[in-house]
Amino acid sequence: MTQVFLAGIGNSGPTHWQSHWFGAAERAHWVEHSDWDNVACATWIAELDAALRSIKGPKVLIAHSLACLLVAEWGKQHSDPDVLGAFLVSVPDPSGPQFPKEAVGFSSPLESRLPAPAIMVASANDPYGSLPYAQRVAAHWGIELVNIGEKGHINAKSELGEWKEGKHLFDHFVGSLRNSRG
Repeated sequence: MTQVFLAGIGNSGPTHWQSHWFGAAERAHWVEHSDWDNVACATWIAELDAALRSIKGPKVLIAHSLACLLVAEWGKQHSDPDVLGAFLVSVPDPSGPQFPKEAVGFSSPLESRLPAPAIMVASANDPYGSLPYAQRVAAHWGIELVNIGEKGHINAKSELGEWKEGKHLFDHFVGSLRNSRG
C-alpha cells in the first residue's frame, strides 16, 4: 500500500511529522503543488488527481491541515477505488478567523462527504480549528475523532518529532482498513 502524503499550505518542512513518516515509509509518494503559498483549491484538486492517477495499486492518504479540506474537495469531483482510506490531521475551519487568506476556493467540509473511510486527529487548542468544530465535522463525515490533547496545530511548531502517538494511530487505522477488505 502506498502512503500518499498531502501537506498543507507552505508544505511540511524537515521537522514536521509528515516528513519523518515519509522518510521512513516503504512505499510513499509526496504530492507536490505548483504553489505552496498562494493556494487555489481547483489547482490543488487537479494536482492531487494527477498524482493519484500516477500511483498504481492501493493507497492511503495522510493529510495535514489544508490538505484535509483538499481530500474532501477532491472527493466531490473525483474518485479512485484504490484510495482505501484517509488519515486526517488538524482539519482547519475555512470560515474561522485564522484560516489563511492565501487559500481560496475551499468550502465548508460540512458540505461534502469523504471519498473513503477516514479517521480524524485533532488537538484541543488548534488555532485553525476548534475542537467543537472538529467534532461537528467528524460527526458529519461519520468518522472517528481522536483528541490528542493540547498539541496546537499538530505541526512542526508542536515539536512532536516523529510523533509516535500519531504513527500508532495511523498503523491501527491501516490495520482496520486491511481487516475490512478481508
